[in-house]
Amino acid sequence: MTTNSSQNRAAWALLSTARGVSAAQEAASTYSDVSDASDACAALPETSFEILPALAQKQEALLENLRGAGRMMVAFSGGVDSSYLAWAAHRALGDDCLSVTALSPSYPASHRAVAEDVVERFGLSHRFVETDEMERESYRANASDRCYHCKSELFETMDRLGRELGFSATCYGVNTDDTGDFRPGHRAAAEHAVRAPFLEIGLSKAEIRSLSRAAGLPTADLPASACLSSRLPYGTQVTVERLGQVEQGEENLRGLGFRQLRLRHHGELARIEIDPQELPRALDPEMAKRIVQAIKPLGFRYVSLDLEGYRTGSLNEVLQVHRDEPLR
Repeated sequence: MTTNSSQNRAAWALLSTARGVSAAQEAASTYSDVSDASDACAALPETSFEILPALAQKQEALLENLRGAGRMMVAFSGGVDSSYLAWAAHRALGDDCLSVTALSPSYPASHRAVAEDVVERFGLSHRFVETDEMERESYRANASDRCYHCKSELFETMDRLGRELGFSATCYGVNTDDTGDFRPGHRAAAEHAVRAPFLEIGLSKAEIRSLSRAAGLPTADLPASACLSSRLPYGTQVTVERLGQVEQGEENLRGLGFRQLRLRHHGELARIEIDPQELPRALDPEMAKRIVQAIKPLGFRYVSLDLEGYRTGSLNEVLQVHRDEPLR
């Protein structure tokens, strides 16, 4: 893992690449002692972020849904979705809500720093827990159901914590956009009766970003994120060393000013996906040289730039290829 100083730099890189530093964030940061994030939002001018009536109704429906949940834990990573869910659950339930962040080699240090920032700004009840998915051979094997084994470990850990602390329910931040890709982690959630409030209300990623801006959450415009293991092609063993290479490589690329990116680990080859809008800058010969200098010393023999650019779930494309192959 990286040091605290580099962790903070990585977190700042994530936050500073989010589009805009809003008045809402500034107002929220002045309320370091409030117990309810709504106090920070109330301090904002009403015109700071205007929510359309239909979206405001969805937010109220979400809060009402959460109020009836009893004592609830939130699986909280510090990403866009889980941060808004943690904020909403805290607003609805107060001390009857606990946000839980799992620490493991696949969780980037920069994400931990962002999670800690959200907790501090909004006074969330929070706890870190250690998860041991790396001890599971089925997880390390990195088959197409890797995410199932990871989420199983997470929800088993949260189940134990809930019994210990007297929480009766768990929820996570899957949204309507997440139902279109291959995500075996949802099966683990169903097996552990984990609730999905965004699906119950019908909230999309774009709507969650809009509501996050209105709440003053610094995560509103963060790039899409996923665990570090998602950068390894299926069948490539998950190891602490490989996860460290990916984490450091992506941090180095953000240090060059790129916003939305992935470093896909193909053994000796690092395949870099960058948002198509940022590709022209990456293709500049001088920048290409800097990219190589940032990545090759991490242990890669070759550094390549994917000309299709960044896209969610690109490593799932091989699964679609196999589905399309004729039966023999």
